[in-house]
Amino acid sequence: FPFVCLLAVLVLSACSGEPRTGAVAPKWDRDSCERCRMVLSDRFHSAQVRYRAGGERSKVRLFDDIGCAVIWLRDKPWRDDPTTEIWVNDHRTGDWIDARSATFVKGQQTPMEYGLGAQGTPHPQGLGFVEAEAHILDVEKRFNVHGVHLRETGDARSSTGKP
Repeated sequence: FPFVCLLAVLVLSACSGEPRTGAVAPKWDRDSCERCRMVLSDRFHSAQVRYRAGGERSKVRLFDDIGCAVIWLRDKPWRDDPTTEIWVNDHRTGDWIDARSATFVKGQQTPMEYGLGAQGTPHPQGLGFVEAEAHILDVEKRFNVHGVHLRETGDARSSTGKP
């Protein structure tokens, strides 16, 4: 009887339809970025984060640019947890690749202007993930255009009571 119960649990969990790891397929031109709320339409520079907070099932958050994902992740307590997955589109193919093992190249036209494109193969002037994070934080610090916009939008809502 215990074997039958175990088998039933395994079958039911396999049929739940929700993957536990890996990237998900966004609804392009309908899903919006978790950080800036811009619609995801660039199939070559988007990102997503899969994480577990507490004992919950994994959740996926979508981003229009790796810069939004990196900034959104900064204050999350589970950011460095080995089960937290960060996925980015390969800027050449659109395939989802692991951001932590990707090479990032500068000079790309990206939705939020962080300018990084990810690829699964090395590039002579490419950045690793830690260097890409530093680049993104430097761009945000120097220009702070996106943070100011998000703050002003929030301030306007709170002071006027209107969206």
